Amino acid sequence: MTNLDLYAKSEHLLGIEEATEALYDLYRSELDEYKVKTLLDVGCGRGGFMQRLISDGVTCKGIDLSSVMVDECKERGLDAECIDISEAKGSYDAVVAIFDVLNFLNQDELIKFLDVVAQKLNDNGVFIADINTLYGFSDVAEGTMSSENDKEFLIVDAVFENDELHTKFTLFQKSDDSKYIKYQDTIVQYFHKIRVFEKHSSLKLIDKQTFSLYDTKDKTLLIFKKRVD
Repeated sequence: MTNLDLYAKSEHLLGIEEATEALYDLYRSELDEYKVKTLLDVGCGRGGFMQRLISDGVTCKGIDLSSVMVDECKERGLDAECIDISEAKGSYDAVVAIFDVLNFLNQDELIKFLDVVAQKLNDNGVFIADINTLYGFSDVAEGTMSSENDKEFLIVDAVFENDELHTKFTLFQKSDDSKYIKYQDTIVQYFHKIRVFEKHSSLKLIDKQTFSLYDTKDKTLLIFKKRVD
């Protein structure tokens, strides 16, 4: 099991449903002003956002590095693959990366990712993503939490230092014979300064909005257009 698959197995215990729905609403409202007919959802998760856009008449493709997430998308009848964005075929009117996707990339990976996004966009295409602010990492994400139900117990311990958030997930799941199976892994997220995005050669940052998802000004929404020579 990869660390992203462990996150997928733990997600329902994190209490993020309300935050996820709020982000979906924000992205959907931003996309309203663009004539988007095709969309690539990078880090599509269980496909909730694609389902919303499909109901708006948009043709959606989802990719995610968690096979657990992709399998759930397919069970819902959605077009999803467990591949990296560099392997995705076709071009799109819009690309989205919802809920910290960019924070899972270090700076070198981020630059390469943005280059590939530009390649996947049609002319005048739009890319929308959100990132954690420094406050979001140091004052909101850092710390320890636990959650449980009748069959599972989750402990999350997050430490932020040197612009990196290291989050250890420890999940205990009760098996059919009432014994507990332990899963443990660490996910690393990276803080990115806005100037990294402002300097990008293939995408032009046309808008940025700092907003509150869990706490005061813990997230920034970034909106890019493809640079056309």
